[in-house]
Amino acid sequence: MGDANKRLALIGAGPMGLAAAKLLVEQGIEFQGFELNSGVGGLWDIDGPLSTMYETAHLISSKKMTEFTDFPMREEVAEYPSHREMKRYFKEFAEHFDLEKHYRFGAKVLSCKPLGGPNDGWKITWSDDTGEHTGEYSGLLIANGTLSTPNMPTFKGEFTGELIHSSEYRHASQFDGKRVLVIGAGNSGCDIAVDAIHLGKSCELSMRRGYYFVPKYVFGKPADTLGGAIKLPMALKRIIDGAILKWFVGNPQKYGFPKPDYKLYESHPVVNSLVLYHAGHGDIRIRPDIDRFDGKTVHFKDGTQEDYDMILAATGYKLDYPFIDTAHLNWQGDAPHLYLNAMHPERDDVFVLGMVEASGLGWQGRHEQAEMVVRYIKGLRAQTPAALELQKTKARGYDRATGGMNYIDLPRMAYYVDKATYRKAVTQWIGKLAGGKS
Repeated sequence: MGDANKRLALIGAGPMGLAAAKLLVEQGIEFQGFELNSGVGGLWDIDGPLSTMYETAHLISSKKMTEFTDFPMREEVAEYPSHREMKRYFKEFAEHFDLEKHYRFGAKVLSCKPLGGPNDGWKITWSDDTGEHTGEYSGLLIANGTLSTPNMPTFKGEFTGELIHSSEYRHASQFDGKRVLVIGAGNSGCDIAVDAIHLGKSCELSMRRGYYFVPKYVFGKPADTLGGAIKLPMALKRIIDGAILKWFVGNPQKYGFPKPDYKLYESHPVVNSLVLYHAGHGDIRIRPDIDRFDGKTVHFKDGTQEDYDMILAATGYKLDYPFIDTAHLNWQGDAPHLYLNAMHPERDDVFVLGMVEASGLGWQGRHEQAEMVVRYIKGLRAQTPAALELQKTKARGYDRATGGMNYIDLPRMAYYVDKATYRKAVTQWIGKLAGGKS
């Protein structure tokens, strides 16, 4: 594509899209933003068309470890903010950096198709309340989020009660007077099970595997604020953190929770202080994996069975970029295989932002990913040595930045990275691309 249209397309006005928009403005790169919702905030806007938020949802990381460094949350915001506080935070962020004028709101991107060969740009089709439109753009930044398309497993038999995915859950009143089974004990599953005990007739939790539980507070401080000052080798960190967890959490197996069959940090821990409390009080009963349904009866793999009125599947989400052919994203297995989870090995006109998970990464770690990408785009246009070096590096082949961690083989772990390894690599590239020392 010639110089006539250097404008990029940016899909999404959630936290990742907003970080990218801010950086594009700072670097003087022209772009057009597209957002399906009527405003910013992504899934944190519970009223948004694709939001999977629920009324009692709060951050599982503390505000200091989550916020953007150059835009701290207000002092009066709680240490673990609610979704409403987060929506307000992203609205204030967008207003502070004057980002909303760069977006078309109420715009649903329908398709993104290459104009020619690799790096020739994209034809983008979108619809809004005035009809369908198309435009040509030199590059595409995809930041539409990772938590909107439900991963609903299939089960043997048929359940004749109410069966919903956690994405359809909004308020605890949905459990009123019902015998509830929650499937999946990740962070959302445990949150929702705690909700269900208050209004449901009974609440049970079906788990396929064990989890490590982390309390929200340790020694009176948010758990994720401890230990950041000293960088320890993972083997030593596991010993120390494991000892702290035993001290504060005890042994979850005594409440019926299965023992994890993997090491600490090989999967995302569950950050929840209440689920163990309620299990210890007998409010929640732990069940094994499901074998089959038969009417309102659920048969479990240990041979036991129970009747329920409602089943809620807290079984996570699938990566979904419905407006673009997966072949254009170097998709391998359960996720696109991209350099540092963002950059295509051969194409320099398409980037995926926010497809990264790591314990404690926060919004700042994602902001760094966006900064690396935006500085790369700018550097490539100027043909700087650092940008050309990065172009060669990503074309040579690469592994995910796992830091040697053997993450468990699950779709949601397919884009998981080790925070220290990942941030080190990203910030080194930012340093080079910005013209400083790496």
